[in-house]
Amino acid sequence: VQLQASGGGSVRAGESLRLSCVASGSIVPISGMGWHRQVPGKERELVAVVGVGGNKHYADFVEGRFTVSRDSDKNTMSMLMNSLKPEDTGVYYCNYYHQRLGRRYDYWGRGTLVTVSS
Repeated sequence: VQLQASGGGSVRAGESLRLSCVASGSIVPISGMGWHRQVPGKERELVAVVGVGGNKHYADFVEGRFTVSRDSDKNTMSMLMNSLKPEDTGVYYCNYYHQRLGRRYDYWGRGTLVTVSS
């Protein structure tokens, strides 16, 4: 599975960005997709995920500012990030995962940089 993320950029605090991700290759029908990020000085962390059943989960720090969506037919996912804060600065990674025989398989895109200035 190959993942191509786009939409990162530089914005000011309070502004918005939309990240997009396209999955290609050996896509399986039952899978999940999500966004993770790595901010300076911290380990990679979950931002938002659309699970196998379509349920959505957000990290606590999102605080209602981000909205993730997935089009399974087109194997795409996007995330609208509103009210961005300087602490949201980091590299955002698209993640695709599925399970087979009790094992989880994760795939990662190359990341897209988001910079939020105060």
